[in-house]
Amino acid sequence: MDISALVLADSRYPGGGHVHSGGLEEAVSRGLVRGERELPGFLLGRLRTAGELAAVFAAAAALLPTDWAGLDAELDARTPSPAQRTASRAQGRGTMRAGVRAWPSPVLDALLSAVPRPHHPITLGALTGVAGGSPADAAAVAGYLAVSGPASAAVRLLGLDPFAVNAMVADLSAELRTQATRAAATAALPAADLPAPGSPGLDLLAEAHARHHKEEVRLFAS
Repeated sequence: MDISALVLADSRYPGGGHVHSGGLEEAVSRGLVRGERELPGFLLGRLRTAGELAAVFAAAAALLPTDWAGLDAELDARTPSPAQRTASRAQGRGTMRAGVRAWPSPVLDALLSAVPRPHHPITLGALTGVAGGSPADAAAVAGYLAVSGPASAAVRLLGLDPFAVNAMVADLSAELRTQATRAAATAALPAADLPAPGSPGLDLLAEAHARHHKEEVRLFAS
């Protein structure tokens, strides 16, 4: 794996990911995830839906296409939840702010000119590609962040054993590798033909969280 992918996947990367739970906070508030018994299923489900979508578009973006607006629009169309779109763009912009300092490039300038607030997977893919990483690298980062963020949030929300939670993420290694390979295989497709795995359950959780966030203080923005 390219070093750029490791940097982007590092929890210390200043992209703002620590304020997003990937739907876990709402799942916890509804009693859908109560502890170590339910968390693995939530993480696997998120990886195979929202994580798969993120991996697909991160891989495509790593090829550094010229039509950034078109690629971003296709991901927007595959993200039916307004709350999910807002969270993705917030994370994308935060990740890009740090990325342009680490890997300055006219390619990134062109992306930001076309899409000032790109979706998070597109930002991840563009930064990986500019830094010399492959579509598979970008997909692996996107998939990993799709589960590592909620896993970290679970420790804070539920007071779980961090060693046990880390082991749950490690158990997804084979699934992550397979997903990255699968996403890389579709990276060169026209943007309109990229896979569109859905996550209606996560969409509903995101919308509920956004409503409740306006009514009461929540630990996470999404």
